[in-house]
Amino acid sequence: MSLVVYLAAFVFGMTSVLLFRRPRKAMRNPLTVSTCAAIVLGALVFVCAAPATLATVNELTGVPNFGAPLTYGMLSAYSCAVLVLLINWRGGSRERVRRSVLRTVAAYGLLVVTIVVLFVLAEADTERLRDLDTYYAGTPFMREMILLYLVGHSAAMLVMCAVCLKWAREVGGPLRTGLRLILVGALLDVLGFQLSKYTAIVARWTGHDLDFLSTTVAPPMASLAALLCSAGYLLPSAVAQWRALGDHRRLAPLWSLVKSASTAPKPPTDWWQLPLARLQWREVSIHDALLALAPYFDHRVRKRVRDSALRAGRSPHESRLAAEAAMLADAARRAAAREEPPESGGTYRLHATEVSGTGGLVELAEALHRPLGAGAAYDGVAPSSLTGSAGSAGSRTEPEEPHVA
Repeated sequence: MSLVVYLAAFVFGMTSVLLFRRPRKAMRNPLTVSTCAAIVLGALVFVCAAPATLATVNELTGVPNFGAPLTYGMLSAYSCAVLVLLINWRGGSRERVRRSVLRTVAAYGLLVVTIVVLFVLAEADTERLRDLDTYYAGTPFMREMILLYLVGHSAAMLVMCAVCLKWAREVGGPLRTGLRLILVGALLDVLGFQLSKYTAIVARWTGHDLDFLSTTVAPPMASLAALLCSAGYLLPSAVAQWRALGDHRRLAPLWSLVKSASTAPKPPTDWWQLPLARLQWREVSIHDALLALAPYFDHRVRKRVRDSALRAGRSPHESRLAAEAAMLADAARRAAAREEPPESGGTYRLHATEVSGTGGLVELAEALHRPLGAGAAYDGVAPSSLTGSAGSAGSRTEPEEPHVA
């Protein structure tokens, strides 16, 4: 049993490591801090609840069952952290959030103190590593201590269920899926872990023996609930990293074309850089290169390719992207050859610089190799049929129109 509990603690704790990988930056974000605090405390609950840990703590302190208030206090702190996390998720004015957090911490701080006081007042000299809740279910003060920690934890999980259910209706995508996983985990905690504990304790009060619910059913339900909550916490971040990896790869043709013009600092090559960080560096470098290449834009190239794309049956948006891709390829060639900027140069904003996010750059990168029609492609550079005698300032021969199927 200890091995299973330790495994759940390890997985739960690793979630916080992934979310809190940049301490200086993360410490400035209350939401990240509260999320990691809740996960770390949840992991510590499992470590403290393992029979091997309980036996060690009891032996080191010389107090039978000293591990009980330690575990229950840690579980109450975890419940408090969950509510603080929900408060930060909800947001609002800084003063309102601060007041709510202080009230929650004060309430659960009082709960922890009460748990310790009740343990000191109780007579619990027989060490119980697995069935303490049911063994002492009728013992004065121990009975109240056990009920208090369960009620405090139940309140936090029920609030989490209500909030996740409400927010899952208002958001979409990976965030909704993550909230649903957290909701399932919280429900499993309530119905699997807590209900089993309550039932076993009440059974003891009525003279029945359902201890297996507390000792056999409840622990694995709590472990599974923790794993689902961990998955819910991680899913939005994991999906964002996966999408960033795909966008980083899709931007490779565009970056290969313009990187010689970029003056941005070189991105870090550390192997532990996550895809999202790598994507951000590539975006900054590409935008810097586009700014450097702007004087070389030949709008005659853009207009001819746009008209050809429209005649080929492409939509206005696709035609614009195709024209900008050809103009950019021509500009990159001119800059690499150290030619003079074309006479048709002027102010023009690429679609990729008008929209926020990575989508515009990805569209531009894909347009670099997208054919106008059968047999027509850019191959990363502007075709000579579009640019004519590129770089000449005088008259030029009118190019032939691209073949349209």
